[in-house]
Amino acid sequence: MSETGQQAPAGLATVAELDLKPALEAVLMVVDEPATEEHLAKILERPRRQIADALRALADEYTVQGRGFELRLVAGGWRFYTRPEYSAAVERFVLDGQQARLTQAALETLAVVAYRQPVSRSRVSAVRGVNCDGVMRTLLQRGLVEEAGTEPETGAILYRTTNYFLERMGLRGLDELPELAPFLPEAEAIEAETQEAVPSFDPDAPEPDAPIAGAYAPGAPETDDPTTTEL
Repeated sequence: MSETGQQAPAGLATVAELDLKPALEAVLMVVDEPATEEHLAKILERPRRQIADALRALADEYTVQGRGFELRLVAGGWRFYTRPEYSAAVERFVLDGQQARLTQAALETLAVVAYRQPVSRSRVSAVRGVNCDGVMRTLLQRGLVEEAGTEPETGAILYRTTNYFLERMGLRGLDELPELAPFLPEAEAIEAETQEAVPSFDPDAPEPDAPIAGAYAPGAPETDDPTTTEL
């Protein structure tokens, strides 16, 4: 009987009695996100060090054998990936000639979030110079960014990248991002631009005449045109 209290069927070995490397391969074949060493150790009832050594040994074996896939440590866990040199074959099979990539606007927005996180939508828009609401919704729906609390000064929602972003980028952590930050405006510059776009409010000032419904008031900010907002 295993440590979990479940008895294996007659003729079958318990999880702890299975050969470790084939057991790891079987589990990793069905994961939908990188599996951590701690989780694998719990599932296979082995010490974490033994799991880690076996994973690295498997990764080395696949490389030496020149297999079409590899075992990689990404976003804090292990998962099988196809090798980049065979990407053309995989793309043809999966996409059948169709491109399923993020738009240039989405890539630019994602880059700003990655290097400035946690960051609000208004600050992302200040960096790019265009409204980013539609693009941010797309990134949220695809699981590449997520909410990360609110900004103390303004109450604006802050955003950051997700573990899925690290997985798709093939990164172990944000510290592996390329050195692109110098090409983005400094935080002080973004703050100045953001503040300039916010009109000041004087509670003692007389109220202006209410504009006629549907009329355009000179100097008033125009409302967003949904036909021009980036998607």
